Amino acid sequence: MRRKGPHEFRRGPRPRRVRASIVCAIRPVGSARGAPAKGWKVNVDNLGTLFLAELVGTAMLVLLGCGVVANVVLAKTKGNGGGWLLINFGWGLAVFAGVIVAYASGAHINPAVTLGLVANGATEFGNSAFGTTVPVDFLSVIAYIGAQLIGAIIGAVIVWLGYKQHFDEEPEAGLKLAVFSTGPAIRSYAWNLITEIIGTFVLVFVVIGFGGGRQGDGGLAALGALPVALLVVGIGASLGGPTGYAINPARDLGPRLAHAILPIKGKGSSDWSYSWVPVVGPIIGGLLAGWAAIPLLPILG
Repeated sequence: MRRKGPHEFRRGPRPRRVRASIVCAIRPVGSARGAPAKGWKVNVDNLGTLFLAELVGTAMLVLLGCGVVANVVLAKTKGNGGGWLLINFGWGLAVFAGVIVAYASGAHINPAVTLGLVANGATEFGNSAFGTTVPVDFLSVIAYIGAQLIGAIIGAVIVWLGYKQHFDEEPEAGLKLAVFSTGPAIRSYAWNLITEIIGTFVLVFVVIGFGGGRQGDGGLAALGALPVALLVVGIGASLGGPTGYAINPARDLGPRLAHAILPIKGKGSSDWSYSWVPVVGPIIGGLLAGWAAIPLLPILG
């Protein structure tokens, strides 16, 4: 019996290259097993790019934002005692850097912005100038918010690494927590919630208004890195006193989770009893801004 040569085993067509998109078949809940499936298309390349942009942009935001707080409040730093204005401007510049990094995704870097755009009727996420857009659906919303939360955790961990010795030297547990998350000057959950709603409403309403809302590319990038940075400084100066102006659920929840997990010397409680306020308040504020912009912006021009 003759043995086959190596070339004789190479039969059949060469495998085709996999395209950068996948089609998933979804059968509606409650439909019969034999019913035709409903197809939807996901651009994997674009969604992956947007996920990475949101993750890195939010990590940059939290790294510089929580970093300026660490510089001001922790013991033996060069900026110790720098005060509220330094923190305020530091957070503004942190937003500037985050927007620059996340331009490809539209630079939401904030679940309240993402949900506000959904409430306003946005049909696409991303940046058409970069050719990185995806339809607004459940998957894209979850991808954006998931990236923002993961990025916030990563940014907070890097801050801890950078200020590790100063965390060890700082005797007050409350100041260590302040680096990671917000806390009220006067604890009153209802009023603290209202403050966060108002601050986030201003942020999202202005972003939608100047960014074109549903008619244009959404996100902070639509407003521009410098204008949105100045807007955040203005919100902090005017409305930040009562709660420290989280105005971003990921900015507070992500670092708070990092505080709970990291082996910070003498860190104390992560104050979970308050943690819902800087999450729920900004979400409500973002949704209200998105809805309010629909009737108001055409009138305001």
